[in-house]
Amino acid sequence: MILTLPLITLWGYKEIQGQFTQPQAILVLGGSTKKLEREKFTADFARKHPNLPIWISGGSPPTVTRKVFAKAGIHHQRLHLDYRANNTVENFTTLVDELEKNNIKSVYLITSDYHMRRAKVIGEIVLGSRGITFKPVSVPSGSSQPEPIGKSIRDGVRSLVWVATGYTGGDDLPDKN
Repeated sequence: MILTLPLITLWGYKEIQGQFTQPQAILVLGGSTKKLEREKFTADFARKHPNLPIWISGGSPPTVTRKVFAKAGIHHQRLHLDYRANNTVENFTTLVDELEKNNIKSVYLITSDYHMRRAKVIGEIVLGSRGITFKPVSVPSGSSQPEPIGKSIRDGVRSLVWVATGYTGGDDLPDKN
């Protein structure tokens, strides 16, 4: 009981802090399908948040992504496209320093609903290591099942290793989001 009280207190504090922190950017995890669900959802979401820059890690080719956002009336200068990531952990680790350098303290985190549990685990660790909070925004996918819990555990451990060593351990993983 004594050990769980600090964890519950920390979790409660983070929940309350997240409610009062206004996101300063939109962070989208790549891995969309040919239907461009994440890009189209984000373009619509970005219209409702016209002053926020949009950071996209991975996903569809740049020309396709730019067309989706242009069609939605989103100015290309709001887009920050990054294609260095090869997996979900790297979606975070390749951009966290840039977010920090741009003094971004809170983001909307957009990914597919089935992928959100794992993204939240990684985000808590990687973004949290830099004091960046996030509000999850799920893209409906029609999938009734989240990813297996094992992926969240594996990538949570990989994220902790990255915080401690800078190594993502993802070179041999087939996980392209």
